[in-house]
Amino acid sequence: MSKRALKRQLREGAFDAGQFEGDDKIRRLPVDRGWSPLAHHNDDREQGYLKTIKAKSPGQQELIDAIDAKNLVMALGPAGTGKTYLAIAKAVEALEAGSVGRIVLSRPAVEAGESIGFLPGDAEDKLAPYLRPLYDALSDRLSMKRVRALMAEGAIEIAPVGFMRGRTLNNAFVVIDEAQNCTYTQLKMLLTRLGWHSTMVVTGDPDQSDLLPEFSGLKPVATKLEAVPNIAVVRLADRDIVRHPLVAEMLGVL
Repeated sequence: MSKRALKRQLREGAFDAGQFEGDDKIRRLPVDRGWSPLAHHNDDREQGYLKTIKAKSPGQQELIDAIDAKNLVMALGPAGTGKTYLAIAKAVEALEAGSVGRIVLSRPAVEAGESIGFLPGDAEDKLAPYLRPLYDALSDRLSMKRVRALMAEGAIEIAPVGFMRGRTLNNAFVVIDEAQNCTYTQLKMLLTRLGWHSTMVVTGDPDQSDLLPEFSGLKPVATKLEAVPNIAVVRLADRDIVRHPLVAEMLGVL
């Protein structure tokens, strides 16, 4: 067959490879029709992906052990010690394991020198910047698509402190973040929300409150609860800071 005829057949879709059997120019490569990307090393292949929580300092290990052992834990320490991250990571771990039915995250909406009244939108939109750090910590453990799905079905709830009054939180992992911006009365209200089969972790830095020192209730509450055997108060220090080394150096002089 001439090259012109071959090109015409290819162009018209009439090409039949059978008529070229025995032609040295046609080379057939062996193809394994049963091959699958999952067929090899199936036993060694990890089907799911879940980040494991590893402590980066003795203080962080103490916090992880306390969350595993107690139903109420207070984690106090400077910025960058991983208080919020570890608390939310343990909350996600408990939810994924089926130990709790939901995660409840809360933090106070305190204006640190700024005003949110001018922000557009309804109350939920105005509070979103204050709750953003909780979303960031969640998205680091779960994809945002899964976070949105769990929030839609009520398995994850994020709310400001003011929305917690009058509730009983059963079968839940509760994280109260930025507790140094809660008054003594607010903290008392929050701590008494704890219900059956629930764990609560309260995080905050007593030395970095946006309230006047006499109004912040974190330090006096932690001091009083430290004497209760079934409550763990973990005090993290500068050596537990896992952010940039300059953070620890700055906090040492500021």
